[in-house]
Amino acid sequence: MLKKISLGIAALLVLGAAIAWFTVGRDWYDMRRAFGRDTAPADYALQDDSRVSAPAPEPKAVQPPNPLKNAYWGDTHVHTHESFDATLFGTTLTIEDAYRFARGEALRSDGGERMQLSRPLDFVAITDHAEGFGTRTRCGDPDLGWFESFNCSVMETPNTLVFQFIRGRGIRGRQELDPDPDAPPGVYRQRAREHPVRSAWPICSRGEGGVERCERDARTDWSRYIALADAYNEPGVLTTFAAYEYSPTLPDDGKHHRNVLFHGNDLPEHAISSMDVGNAIDLWRGLEATCTGDCDFLTIPHNMNKTWGLFYSRYTWDGGSYDEEGWRLRKRREPLAEIYQIKGASECALGVGATDEECAFSQVLSPCEPGEETGCAFETGFARQGLKVGLELDRELGFNPLAFGMIGSTDTHNGNPGDVEEWDYVGAVGLFKSPAIRRFRERLGTEPDRKPYQSILQFHTSGGLAAVWAEENTRDAIFAAMKRREVYATSGPRIALRFFAGWGFDERVATEPDPVAVATAGGVPMGGVLRPAEDDTASPTFFVAALGDWMSAPLQRIQIIKGWIDADGKTHEKVRDIACADGLEVDPTTLRCPDNGASVDLTTCKPTADSGAMQLMKAWKDPDFDRAQGAFYYVRVLQNPTCRWSTYDALRLGREPDPRVPATLRERVWSSPIWIDAS
Repeated sequence: MLKKISLGIAALLVLGAAIAWFTVGRDWYDMRRAFGRDTAPADYALQDDSRVSAPAPEPKAVQPPNPLKNAYWGDTHVHTHESFDATLFGTTLTIEDAYRFARGEALRSDGGERMQLSRPLDFVAITDHAEGFGTRTRCGDPDLGWFESFNCSVMETPNTLVFQFIRGRGIRGRQELDPDPDAPPGVYRQRAREHPVRSAWPICSRGEGGVERCERDARTDWSRYIALADAYNEPGVLTTFAAYEYSPTLPDDGKHHRNVLFHGNDLPEHAISSMDVGNAIDLWRGLEATCTGDCDFLTIPHNMNKTWGLFYSRYTWDGGSYDEEGWRLRKRREPLAEIYQIKGASECALGVGATDEECAFSQVLSPCEPGEETGCAFETGFARQGLKVGLELDRELGFNPLAFGMIGSTDTHNGNPGDVEEWDYVGAVGLFKSPAIRRFRERLGTEPDRKPYQSILQFHTSGGLAAVWAEENTRDAIFAAMKRREVYATSGPRIALRFFAGWGFDERVATEPDPVAVATAGGVPMGGVLRPAEDDTASPTFFVAALGDWMSAPLQRIQIIKGWIDADGKTHEKVRDIACADGLEVDPTTLRCPDNGASVDLTTCKPTADSGAMQLMKAWKDPDFDRAQGAFYYVRVLQNPTCRWSTYDALRLGREPDPRVPATLRERVWSSPIWIDAS
């Protein structure tokens, strides 16, 4: 009898092991083989980086203070090994590594690829997820108990399956969907959600001290971020800000994240995360209560495209509604939006409240079908629609809480801030997408049911940069520029862009010896508000000057995007080209420049024609201007085509460009808007 029982138990153990292998183990083994650290050298040996031609890196160029302002380049969205997801992706680069990289030092990705900025950054903010603060603080202690040791082993061993569990179940909090097939497409449905709590982390739910210990450790972690930002801050060379990311999640890889960036010396002792509060209003309230004295802060949202319509709706993450106080907090504390990064563009989406063909740039989300609540493009998930909602709220509330400036950044999880050149892209998720061959693989096999927005090959860009116009490269000057929205976004190239509007200068400004000085004296810059006087019935003059990046490609055209609200409260938009390269003229019917014939040789990634312009400048007046209408105007400047990162990778690997993605792209910059306040 005992022998039969023993055989039965053994059979059950074998059966359990077999089930575990076929449900989890095989996926884990395949993942480890395809994306592990031990197989990275063999994968790296498949590529030949000498096949890619890239300009030599330049040393730091320090600009003297300038009352008319200099352009400074930065990244306000950077993750390191300290972010739990980055660690699970296999990232080992530290906060200190990230600062050294921002200063121009060459490093190696975790997949072995060399990476270095073409030009050092001027400013940076390291924004690791605050939800993970305190969860691995003690993992280096020698006297950990078995449970803590096991937790640390799981949390510090690269494994995308663990990441998916943590993100999808472990720390997501309560959020359920109740699909309604009759719901109108693209309209966000108000949803009640409960934010997760710190005890959701296993290491915070057991052991000596429990949650209280994790909270103490979280404060210790945050104090280290503050100290390191101060240690690496060097005015004039590299400006650093203490910062973190507030990261509530949504179903199907959705997010409602914000980066919190601080200025001052007396910063809060605690980094408020989504473990503490369930909506942005409570985040701002909590920060205002703890960021006092000389402390100041602002928040910068990102990936509005993946909030499934929540971001520019009137609702909060946890199902509440914005009231007047909430809108005022948003106006006061959220002057910027990150409209471009590795997970795509959040400017606009073609067919979703926009007919502008350039809204297809870096988009893989299709317009929502009836009943869809996730994984599709909502109007209220994109910045241009948000700006139009702001006009509606201005009429309703008497102020505009959605008057925001635009920046880009990376959202890299490799500890390599600002590494946005297509030719230097090493992925953004550690070992899982470096070296190059891994960027062509999906997570586990082909996964035919995988949606395009979940594909790194199809969805990920090389990231963008934040550009600010400031008198000097210091914390005071750059933070002030962010608050007044004198900033702009780039998809990567360092194109210098100025944009002004005013009645104090006219079209002759473009021929002045110093047009920026004239426009500065006679108008407002990007991010500003223009208030017509009673006799200002004609259009103000809009002045745009763009200087191309010699390391990238010549410029092709300047566009102005206008949004306005009519007497009936209906919003509209119009996109027109105002300047063309190569002596071409804007077509009066289509309002577009003719194609200038620019193209790229995909075997070398070099241009095939001498076209485009390194500088475009234009003064323009709106023929449809109506001083009684509230409106916004912003500029978009397009380059000639260049190779996408996947094409550079194809060269490295000696293969044809992948047909699933475009071989080239037209890089661009977006200015912050200028608003016409008709009140």
